[in-house]
Amino acid sequence: QVQVAESGGGLVEAGGSLSLSCTVSGLNFNDHAMGWFRQTPEKEREGVGCITWNSGNLWYPDSVKGRFTISRDNAKNTVYLQMNSLKPEDTAMYYCRLGFACDYYFERGPGTQVTVSS
Repeated sequence: QVQVAESGGGLVEAGGSLSLSCTVSGLNFNDHAMGWFRQTPEKEREGVGCITWNSGNLWYPDSVKGRFTISRDNAKNTVYLQMNSLKPEDTAMYYCRLGFACDYYFERGPGTQVTVSS
């Protein structure tokens, strides 16, 4: 059974930083691309980063490029999202997801809330 669990969300002031972690179990982590997306009740789901199995390719949308960094440690079955220079508009529930590629996900975690105060 595949299990995905995020951690590290919280409340931070604008301009601050947070680091999210996501640990996966139940399959061969090394074989899969990993990504993060966020969602609020008012906005559509937005991908905020993806990393291929060997960290050879990274993707970010323009909205977070230069501020967010995705990385992974295959020995720990963990993917990270370092978020710097946070803005109030970054407030959302953040989800980790895994897939066969950065455009083909099949599982996600329950999410962790990130709130950025102005």
